[in-house]
Amino acid sequence: MPESRTDKLRKLIQDVAGKPAPADEDESLFESGLLDSFALPDLVSAIEQAFAIKVPDADLNPRKFDSIARIEAYLDSK
Repeated sequence: MPESRTDKLRKLIQDVAGKPAPADEDESLFESGLLDSFALPDLVSAIEQAFAIKVPDADLNPRKFDSIARIEAYLDSK
């Protein structure tokens, strides 16, 4: 069975954070302390590679990548 996009995102977050991604897709990755602003470029770079997209600099905003649900919504908009 192919890996779902959500599972792929969880793995990317875990790789960048070095800790498991939250089970709750709406949990803030930044407020929970899982990621910080220094990890954002690494996360975005991993998302770009995994999903073959380019995230413009204008979109490098922690709010857009604050939770798995928000990242899913962002990817849906691409």
